[in-house]
Amino acid sequence: MENKIAVIACSNACLDYFDYDYDIKIFRSMLHLGDEDYLDYVDISADDFYDRLEKDKSVFPSSSFMPLGQMVEIYEDLVKEGYNKVIVISISKQLSGIYNASLLAAKEVPKLEVTAFDSRTLAYPQAKMALTACEMIEKGKDVEEIIKELEYIRDNNKMYFAVNTLTYLVKNGRLSNASGFIGNTLRIKPVLTITKEGKVETVEKIRTFGKAVDHLLERYFEETKGKDVEPFVIHANNPVTRDLIISRLKEKDPSLKDVFSLPLTAVVGAHAGPKTTGLGYYIKK
Repeated sequence: MENKIAVIACSNACLDYFDYDYDIKIFRSMLHLGDEDYLDYVDISADDFYDRLEKDKSVFPSSSFMPLGQMVEIYEDLVKEGYNKVIVISISKQLSGIYNASLLAAKEVPKLEVTAFDSRTLAYPQAKMALTACEMIEKGKDVEEIIKELEYIRDNNKMYFAVNTLTYLVKNGRLSNASGFIGNTLRIKPVLTITKEGKVETVEKIRTFGKAVDHLLERYFEETKGKDVEPFVIHANNPVTRDLIISRLKEKDPSLKDVFSLPLTAVVGAHAGPKTTGLGYYIKK
């Protein structure tokens, strides 16, 4: 029997915010604002969400992953389309239950062989994994070969974030070393990273957002010196800081033509908070 392999990512990969040529199914998370529930991107875009946060400070966002029943439906649809294998590329399982849920849902659809891959990250690196998997499927590669390539991307990317307020990360329990900040949340503008294990941790405590952004750039330049890298910028409704970072990158390296940038989708922004800006890189082979 000939294998037909599909790719699923979760909405935290932010694939909705740029164009690509592949049919990637999305496990969409739910955003909860007060008594209202929104399907990520379908019911509320990143811009709409950040506007809402600016206008109504009383509403605190939270999120939940797609119900198992809906995951099962997506799997069943793939079987109807003739697929017998699927690779699910999830946000870090340290940050969400999507990875485990995708495996639980798989038990309900025995005709589909589900391989869940923990990206140990989110946003652009996760999107890059999904796109790479699709490229490899087109070239006739099997699941084992694809997973090997995804492991390379997972182990060779790094992201740092400047956060404008820690309130969201602390309140939603997504910051693994938050104890030193409680009671001091609003005054510190920390630099965060996603560790090799996929946890969000603080790497530097800084007093102003501008200095935190400078620190992102310092770390980027220090760690990428002499390496062939692909830079990327992600942001929670902060185009001014995005443009500043991109211009600094191009100043330092005039040969840099394009720097990929994309907004953080609403569900990720619910935890990172508005104005959060990230700078990262992927080390090319």
